[in-house]
Amino acid sequence: MNFTELDLPSEVQQGIEHVGFFTCTPVQEAVIPRAVRGEDIAAQAQTGTGKTAAFLISLFTRMIRNPAAVADLGNSPQALIISPTRELADQIFHEAERLGKFTGFRLLAVFGGIDYQKQMDTLHKGVDVLIGTPGRLIDYYKQHVYSLKKTRYLVIDEADRMFDMGFIDDLRYLIKKLPPYSKRQSMLFSATLSYRVMELAYEHMNLPEKISITPEQVTVERVEQVLYHVGKHEKLPLLLGILNKESPRRVLIFVNTRRAAEMVAERLNRNSWKAQAITGEILQKKRLRVLEDFKAGRLAVLVATDVASRGLHVEDVTHVINYDLPQDAEDYVHRIGRTGRAGAAGKAVSLADEEYVYSLDDIEKFIGRKIPVEWADEGMYVKEIRRTHEERQRSEQERVLRPPQPGRRNASDRPRTRR
Repeated sequence: MNFTELDLPSEVQQGIEHVGFFTCTPVQEAVIPRAVRGEDIAAQAQTGTGKTAAFLISLFTRMIRNPAAVADLGNSPQALIISPTRELADQIFHEAERLGKFTGFRLLAVFGGIDYQKQMDTLHKGVDVLIGTPGRLIDYYKQHVYSLKKTRYLVIDEADRMFDMGFIDDLRYLIKKLPPYSKRQSMLFSATLSYRVMELAYEHMNLPEKISITPEQVTVERVEQVLYHVGKHEKLPLLLGILNKESPRRVLIFVNTRRAAEMVAERLNRNSWKAQAITGEILQKKRLRVLEDFKAGRLAVLVATDVASRGLHVEDVTHVINYDLPQDAEDYVHRIGRTGRAGAAGKAVSLADEEYVYSLDDIEKFIGRKIPVEWADEGMYVKEIRRTHEERQRSEQERVLRPPQPGRRNASDRPRTRR
């Protein structure tokens, strides 16, 4: 189905054309007609299927066709979109800016790590669509910066992740501040419609229409997958060999720990691969700046922990490399879903060493297939350039002398307790 067949308002259609969308994805074709009619939606959709555009197009259409007077809303936003992570909230905001360019609606995203007072001032002036993470939304709500009494639309994105990250109590708190489910329209999106997710939907939604978009394969169909068995001490030389062999335009490398992310990024830079690392400990402004460089093509290699495996949409990621196999089988699907998006081809390469190979059986059971194994010959292992003894000493001195970051405690700052 083409978007022109959906009979959308001209302002929304202009936004769709501005973004360059023509044909609906399966989740868009299933969700938009129902949501535009005012039905509540509980949708299961694989990552990268266009669900963000599906609920934004539906929201903008409903808001245009059912206008609300500012006086009637008071300081309540028309629509509330709740996201589990900062990265996803920021992504939704930018997608909303593009799709809603011709609607005139006021948009705002609120989350930690960004100018607190500036967000508060903008929200206090009033917005039409408020996007945010549970913690920051509750913070401003308790300060009476905004209200939810007259909010007419609710979207919960990545609902399963809300449970995984321990945000479910915060989510329920916000939902209870909204009008009753019979007086608002609600949409919920989740990678899985588990029992607990559907319990949430039936408790807080008005007879939601259950939509499940599940392809025959759990993983993205056009992603080529390959696995290398490798010793831990040989992973970096093999990674360099894979990068030389594949020559990726844009590659995401996933690791399991912050220390591994910093180590891999540092050693790649030393070996002529411009790379940056993002982890949960990096300040939000820097994380957003690194992501923007990666999206704009100024950075070819991004090393990340699972903070980036969900909700990160970057066009033309040609390769995903699991430097560490994830310990959760579902995370494997979310990681490799960063490539092969919107019908494009992609490749996922995984390295299985003696520490993380134990996750392989669970991953293959979850995706319902064996990951093809390739064996690296001697030529695949690239001898890496290592730091000299003097450089290591200088780096250690800089680390010791580095001043503490604002807002973080040193070990010596921790309160002492008596036994």
